Parts: sequence; structure tokens; C-alpha cells
Amino acid sequence: MKTLFVSLLLGFTLAVSAQTKLPVDVAVQQAYARGTRSVTGQPGTSYWQNTADYDLKIDFDPKTGLLNGKVQVNYQNNSPDTLRQLWLKLYPNLYKKGVPRKSKIAAADLGEGVQITAFQVDSKKMEPGSLQEDGTNLVCEIAPLLPGGRIKLFIDYHYLVNKGSHIRTGKVDDGSWFLAYFFPRVAVYDDIDGWNKYPYTGAEEFYNDFCNFKAEIRVPRNFVVWATGDLQNPQRVLSSSVAARLAQAEKSDQTIDVIGPADLQANSATRQDKFLTYRYAAQNVPDFAFATSDHYLWKSKSLVVDSATGRRTRVDAAFNPTHKDYYEVVDFAYKTVQAMSFTFPRWPYPYAHETVFDGLDQMEYPMMVNDNPVDKREDAITLTTHEIFHTMFPFYMGTNETKYAWMDEGWATIGEWLLSPIIEPAFTDDYGIAPTAQTSGTKNDTPVITPTTQLAGAGSFTNSYPKPALGYLYIREMLGDSLFNKALHHYISTWNGKHPTPHDFFNCMNAGSGRNLNWFWQRWFYASGVTDMGLTAVHKTAAGYSVEVENKSDKPLPVHLRLFFEDGSSTEQRHSVAVWERGDRKIAIPVVTGKRLVKVTMGSTYVPDRAKGDNTFVVTQ
Repeated sequence: MKTLFVSLLLGFTLAVSAQTKLPVDVAVQQAYARGTRSVTGQPGTSYWQNTADYDLKIDFDPKTGLLNGKVQVNYQNNSPDTLRQLWLKLYPNLYKKGVPRKSKIAAADLGEGVQITAFQVDSKKMEPGSLQEDGTNLVCEIAPLLPGGRIKLFIDYHYLVNKGSHIRTGKVDDGSWFLAYFFPRVAVYDDIDGWNKYPYTGAEEFYNDFCNFKAEIRVPRNFVVWATGDLQNPQRVLSSSVAARLAQAEKSDQTIDVIGPADLQANSATRQDKFLTYRYAAQNVPDFAFATSDHYLWKSKSLVVDSATGRRTRVDAAFNPTHKDYYEVVDFAYKTVQAMSFTFPRWPYPYAHETVFDGLDQMEYPMMVNDNPVDKREDAITLTTHEIFHTMFPFYMGTNETKYAWMDEGWATIGEWLLSPIIEPAFTDDYGIAPTAQTSGTKNDTPVITPTTQLAGAGSFTNSYPKPALGYLYIREMLGDSLFNKALHHYISTWNGKHPTPHDFFNCMNAGSGRNLNWFWQRWFYASGVTDMGLTAVHKTAAGYSVEVENKSDKPLPVHLRLFFEDGSSTEQRHSVAVWERGDRKIAIPVVTGKRLVKVTMGSTYVPDRAKGDNTFVVTQ
């Protein structure tokens, strides 16, 4: 009878899953019809995305914060559409007087924003009046750019970088700066929304095309520059001893003090030309950032990230010597990159280096991290793992952070949960669990799928970070590590270097696992509701006991039980979210035992049960 029951249950479950269809918005339906996307999760036969080559020439004065830039953009229209406008992003205009924003900025940090002094499209010089500037967006009318066509932009500009109100970029201290979003860039034009017209408000994050970058960054002597991409001319900008140590770090599993206290004291970290021009290059990345300091230590080491090829990744920590927590950061970064490559997501780290820079934020960039110092060692671990994990999402995968923060922050959160204990085995990271439980079922409990731009209150955090991470974690528990990794690798290999939508993710995971998981996607990502379960009864059976569990909403949670017996022993039973697949509100969990059961408790770290008063049941029979 047990085999028959399982077979009937499996048949019923498959029928339920097959009947569950996810809501598909009009834009995605149109993409299916045009063949740019497919219901299998694969890019359609007509999938396309635009790209550009950026040549950046930056002159930065660390004393005044003045950044003078020249940018040449060679933009490729791979779409089937004729473009008559170009939308560009001027992210530094977040600090411009009068620009709408969600983040608070001190009056002293408000300025004139990006000042464009020259703007040329191919051979045509554009008059200032022909450029329509609206906050952080800039619109330029152009001659029709046909499908498959290319266009060149030449832009001269300058602006004063903020010295306070550090929102992901700006002055760190006297002599240290983190420079992000510092150049005009063409906005994403895609098959879902057309131009990305969302303004940057300081809250939501970013959505950029995969592009190639060449950058020349000019700073005074004694200033070292760390950046996205590979340093092309270390011998021309670093002192010979520092350049040699950097080369050594590229091959060493042991920490190398590329710049040590003696180098700083002697002002001998760089060549002593009056000005130095650092040349960096990066291929097929969605962003470019750099940082500079004249008094930071630099620790570095490297590791093999791909056993098949022997390819290595260098990890760096560049930091103020007074910040004691940072002395271990290079080791945290090393172990994070190692764990990402060989444990989770078990994908060879895709870039040649990762630099953790001692800044004033907690923000990620391709090959760069801007992390503030912290007081607790555990916080330094979780912050390092979280931000470095972003390498995969959104940079390797190209997700739209502006609309769907959960498609990258959720992954960084589960990465933090899973990788931090590898670095510090005694540590359990419960980031976001309590707020998820407390706010579930309240006015701020909107579906995870809700566009980030529409979130408010506590939901801005829980919808972006812990709720999606819990969804990924529950599917991982249900499928098992092997099948989950297979599905995730299918998603990564299918969409890396592209722009996946939520539907592409859901469909890819279904296809990669060979399971229709729509029943779970629908309830966890498309629905709201309290996350609350309770133990309602324990009955004696011929085989032992039956434990009744009630789910007080449609949100599926794993059932983790601790069983206590009269002889003083205890054991654990763990049941994945699969127990709720049929849509039951109450289930009976069989406990096969010959011992007398005296108490049952329910719950674990990653089960955000809102009301825990009914999570203990004392057995009297």
C-alpha cells in the first residue's frame, strides 16, 4: 500500500504542478511572440542585446574632487528597431540641485551636476539645446540608427565628486576616494521595455549593458588606482618593487604585502612622476568603477578557480592601516572566491581579480567592492561574502537590478548564508529572517515579484533580500544539492552575459531540474501572506506517532521537527516545502518509533515563523 500511495500522490502532485501557470505580463508575452524569449527559459531564436565599446580618459584631482572626463562610445544597435533617440545615464546628477531623489543628501553636497562641454554624434556636433536633460537621464535626438548600425559618441564633461553624503560613491577620507557611475553611458535598450527610462534616485540599483572598457585614469604621484579590469601598465605607474610584488601575488596562495607600511612611510609605492596615468581594460562587463588612495595598504593573494584549466583569480584588500578589521579581509575574500568556485554555486570565478576597497558603503561592482569598516569580525565576513557573491548576480548574469533587486540581492543573501559558515564554522548568519517573519502578512508584505521601484517601507528590504533568498534555499532543500546545482548551472550557462527576466529564471530552473516548480514559484514569489505554522496535535499510531502541522497561509515553509523521547534522547526530522505541494493547510507527519514521545518542537534558523507560541507540543498520550 505504501508504494501505491506514493504513486497516487506523485500523480496528483504532477497534475497540480502542471495546472499551475505563472502570470505573464504583456511585455513578456510579446517577447515570446517575437521570438526573443521562449517559454523553455532559453533565449529565443531572435534574442538580441545592444552593446558598446567605451574609451574613458579621466583626470581626477583628489584634493578638490574635480573629475574631468572624455568618453568615446562606439554603440552597436543589434535590435530589429530603428533608433531615433539615444537615452543616456548621468548618474552623478543624483547630487545635482533640484533633482528628485529618495536618498537624503546634505545641502553642502548638492552642486551643478555633470557639466557637458562637448557632445558629438559621429561627425555632428550637438548644440547644448538639443540635449534634453531630466535628472539622471539625458535624451539625444539622432539621425535614424538602423538595425545592425553603429554610432559614435564623443563627450567632454566634468563634475565635482561629492565629499559627503556618500551614496555608493565619493570621498572616503583625506586622500581616498571611491569613484562609481562617473561617466555618461548609454542606457539599456532591450526587448522588454525598450529604453530603460527609470531615473536613478539613490535607492534602486542599476541596469547596464555588457560592454568593453578601456580607461586611462590620471592622478597625482603617490596615488594608487584600483579598478575594474586588468591593469595594463603596472611598471609605468607602480614602483618596481610594488609591481614585482603584485606580479608575485598573481601566482601566490600566500598573502603578499603589495604595499606595506614601509612603502607608505617612504612614499615609494608609485613612480615619482608628477602625474601617473593608470590604464585598465575590461571585456564584456556591465559597469566600470575605480578607487584611489595615497595611504592605503594593499594585501593580495591568488588561487586556482578552475581546476580544468588552472586559471587563477587574484584577490586584493586595499585599506586604511587604522582599520583593524580589514587585516583579515583578504583571507575572507580568498575563501569566498574559493567557496564560490568549488562549493556554491560551484562555478569557476569568472574574473581575473576581485578588489575589496575600504570605503564608506556596502556596494558591488565588476571586480570591485566598496565596503565600509565594521566592528565585528562576523560582520566583516558576511559583508565580504555578500558583496563578492554579487559577481555572479548581477554582473555575470546581467539582471535588471532597478526593476528586480531580488534577482541579485536574493542570491547574494543566500550566498552570505551558505558561505559565511565555511569561513567561520561556529557562525550562523540569520540576516533578514526576523524582519521577514515580523512583516509577513502586513501592509508591507507585497509579492516578491513586485517591481523594486514600487516597493516601500520594510518590503523594500525583505522583498529584495531575505524573501527571495529563502525561496532559493527552500528549492535547494527540496531538490537536493546535486539537482539544484544542475538547475542553477543550466540557468547560469544559458543567461550569463545576457539579460534574464524573472520568467527566464523560473523557466530555466524548471527545465534544468526536470521538475515543474511553478506551484512553488507562484506561492512564494507571486503571493503574499503570513509565514506562520503551528503544531496542532500529536496522535499515537501503530507505527509510532502522527504529528499534525498547520500552515496558516498558502506560503510553503519547510517543516523542521525536533522529537524528544522519554529516555532523554532526541532526533530531528526535516521535511522540505514539498509537503505543501498539494495545497493542503494541514498535514500529518509520521514518526516511526518504538520509543515514547514526550515533546515535539518545530522551527529552525531559516524558517521565518511569525508566531512561535504554537511551535511546541507536549505529548500526554
